[in-house]
Amino acid sequence: MLRATFVIYEVLMPAPLHPTEVAFFTECYRPIINGVVASIDGLRDALASVNVGVTIVAPHFPHERDANEAIVRLQSLPLPTSTGYRLCVPYMSRAVRERIRNVSLVHVHSPFVTGWIGSNFARRSCVPLVFTYHTRIDEYAHYAPFEPHVARAALTTLTRTFANRADAVIVPTAAMQQRLRDFGVHVPIAVVPSSIDVEQFAAGRRTRAVRAMLGGNDDARIVLTVSRIAREKHLELALDALARTRDVRLAIVGDGPDRARLEKRVADLGVRDRVQFTGALAPAAMPDVYASSDAFVFPSPTETQGLVLAEALAAGLPVVAADGAVNREVLGGFGRLVPPDPQAYADALTAAVAAPRDPAGLESARLRFGRARQAEAVMNVYRSVSLCRTFGTPVREYAPGSESYR
Repeated sequence: MLRATFVIYEVLMPAPLHPTEVAFFTECYRPIINGVVASIDGLRDALASVNVGVTIVAPHFPHERDANEAIVRLQSLPLPTSTGYRLCVPYMSRAVRERIRNVSLVHVHSPFVTGWIGSNFARRSCVPLVFTYHTRIDEYAHYAPFEPHVARAALTTLTRTFANRADAVIVPTAAMQQRLRDFGVHVPIAVVPSSIDVEQFAAGRRTRAVRAMLGGNDDARIVLTVSRIAREKHLELALDALARTRDVRLAIVGDGPDRARLEKRVADLGVRDRVQFTGALAPAAMPDVYASSDAFVFPSPTETQGLVLAEALAAGLPVVAADGAVNREVLGGFGRLVPPDPQAYADALTAAVAAPRDPAGLESARLRFGRARQAEAVMNVYRSVSLCRTFGTPVREYAPGSESYR
């Protein structure tokens, strides 16, 4: 009976009800550059292609000036730790509320203060609330200033509580869908991979200048990793593997709190002449960085997706990655998945730098990580929650075209 009602509705109204103005609430945004920011910008661009406007609500950063008028900044304070992130003041001014008063859906990208501000705004405005689970925050418990097991339990509780406030949750991989179910999340969960500009990464150019920046010449065999340099990324595993190879170089693109420790490890391993720390690079430079490398290594086991894996596939690079459900799902049968053993990584890296580029990886990336595919899938979620809000139906009872909602 319920589905019949919606069939009648869709016949009578061929243009399905869906939001045309959405507010993204995120704790993490420019000037920070990382995978979450890239995912948010990618989704914004994907939605723009289907005529959905997005206003981004994010913390204010001193000296940051936004050229894009569709960004609203909330008052923020520096965190009491050595980090570039900011803590939002839990308050929205009248001017901010006025900027987003016409949105028909709120999409939050963090379960922290900014996320709760967005959640409360959605409740007060009686509009649907969608939450994207970008980060396994319980894997960051070692940053908390108290016992890690207590911190992990608290972060798990936070994730469960916040997710269950939403009308629907989006995750980038099926492995993360199961993880949230294991946490006790009972609201509908849709699996929608974050997108990349596949053609941009496929069009990268291999140049001497970029290879020199990565620490090698024309004859060098360069393994690339793109990562925040932090403990949870397990980059020391790539260094230990490098020390067991011959004539292989490693370029580490990114920065983070663990850089000094990794630089010391490089010296202790005696591979200083084969490791290049480039620091963070502009996103526009990255296609040529991938194209100018010979293989890609990704030792992190703590990702929800690992956007850089999709980028490496689009560039056609041979990939070596930590064996795990998420990486296996993202690679989709491509690449070399290895256990957390330095010699296993060394063997895989040696094979990868000698392997040719694989155009089939690019085709796989086109099919799974393109902007159009993400826009269609996210719009299905938006339509479902909007329809159910309109008719007063729990969203879990109606979700067309998504097995994830059953």
